[in-house]
Amino acid sequence: MTTPTAGDPSPPAPIPGPDARLLADAAETFAMLASPTRLHLLWLLARGGMDVGALAEAVDGSAAMVSQHLAKLRLADLVSAHRDGKRQIYVVDDPHIAALIDQVLDHHAQLRDR
Repeated sequence: MTTPTAGDPSPPAPIPGPDARLLADAAETFAMLASPTRLHLLWLLARGGMDVGALAEAVDGSAAMVSQHLAKLRLADLVSAHRDGKRQIYVVDDPHIAALIDQVLDHHAQLRDR
């Protein structure tokens, strides 16, 4: 075993990282984004509020299926909703989520163009 001399570089300092809970929370968010339908819904809602009927039409799905996805997204705090008369209007109001969706779609569009 050799001892370090004055000219030897010191070992790198450890880089503090995210704690286990933060990593688990981030993984849960990515799990929500793993569904093409949920990703499409988030992309739409990042551009403005929509109700279930308009979302179902936009993703070519049923209102029941869209409602199930929206329930999961609400539980994950990725979308919020407010009443407009009898309608529930859903929206992505977190700029981090909107930016993440745009970045991942842009990334894959560029990969496709290579």
